[in-house]
Amino acid sequence: MSCFPCFGGGKKKSLSADTGRFDDADAAPASQMTPPAPAPAPMTPPRPDQAPKPSEDASAGLAIAGQAFAFRELAAATDHFTPYNLIGEGGFFRVYKGQLEKTGQTVVIKQLDRHGFQGNNEFLDEVSKLSRLHHDNLVDIIGYCADGDQRLLVYEFMSAGNLEEHLFDLPADKKPMDWCTRMKVAYGAAQGLEYLHEKASPPVVYGDFKASNVLLDDALTPKLSDFGLAQLGQVGGNAPAPMMGSFGCCAPEYDRSGQATMKSDVYSFGVVLVQLISGRRAIDPDKPTEEQNVVAWAMPMFKDQKRYHELVDPLIKSEYAAKALNQVVAMAAMCLQEEDSVRPLMADVVMTLGFLTSLPPDPPAASVPAPAPSASPAPKSDHSDSSSSSSSDDDDDDNDNEEEEGEEEEEEDAEEQ
Repeated sequence: MSCFPCFGGGKKKSLSADTGRFDDADAAPASQMTPPAPAPAPMTPPRPDQAPKPSEDASAGLAIAGQAFAFRELAAATDHFTPYNLIGEGGFFRVYKGQLEKTGQTVVIKQLDRHGFQGNNEFLDEVSKLSRLHHDNLVDIIGYCADGDQRLLVYEFMSAGNLEEHLFDLPADKKPMDWCTRMKVAYGAAQGLEYLHEKASPPVVYGDFKASNVLLDDALTPKLSDFGLAQLGQVGGNAPAPMMGSFGCCAPEYDRSGQATMKSDVYSFGVVLVQLISGRRAIDPDKPTEEQNVVAWAMPMFKDQKRYHELVDPLIKSEYAAKALNQVVAMAAMCLQEEDSVRPLMADVVMTLGFLTSLPPDPPAASVPAPAPSASPAPKSDHSDSSSSSSSDDDDDDNDNEEEEGEEEEEEDAEEQ
């Protein structure tokens, strides 16, 4: 009967798409003989109580190139963030020195403001970007912590401290940084900034470049720290974080708009370059009023090449090359242009500083722009002239005396006669 086809014929066979063999048509459907395969795990949404931990998100979805630390590990490393391990503060973070218990490695731990983020996703996304930035002149990120509402970053420890400690208020027993080392630091810092601007993907605006953020290792190789933290302070729709401690290093347009750009980074680099040349703080209230701002103090000397040597740190004495000084001061003046569009790119700065570091030192006599010694022979000639004239005068006096004595003798002879 046509209305019950399954009871007809019974001997027909059909090709099974599942097995590739001919099966009886009146056999039971495959779905009734073999249970269906389970759906792939990713297609099944997890229950709320089985949501992955932040560290699992980082390793699977964001590929963070760093270790995920538990908060208790970092608390133990810093002795529970005690004040004697506090080595610095920023606009929205505190910096602690610590030692990891498992490896004994000394590290720097930045504890970020827990209220600066709306959730783990924003924080982990920024950490993922930072962890992919690698350069010889950038401080490496070792890991992070995102337990609960804790937000921490773990960096390598730089044993020689920061640049400020080698330029300002030196103790009597500490040797000042020489000219060649200062240029090496400037060149390395410029390379790190160039990498962030022109080679990182996506490019990174530093936002808070200053001497205290230039860290040094045992060989005094510079490495930039805190790069990208300005972005971390803004995630989640928050207002830009204040650049604490950067007064005097900020570009004029940043003071007006509060917006950091690559060209404002170039300006800040120019400030640090003047500090390396002069050994002065960006803002020093102990100086006379007209010298408190290092840029305002340097500006008149930028306009007169004959005054460039007045910019040099007195502790350097006669160690610098005159040609190198002229070029590095000219570069600093370009970085500090009021109009951001005429400031150079960091690639141009790197090229110039790289050339200067390869220059051989000038001969000692030509290394110091001292007053010309042409004035010294003049007194000698005057002295010799005066000596000769005085000797000639003495000769004339002797001749006069002899003539007078001769006349007296003639008069005596005449009287005797």
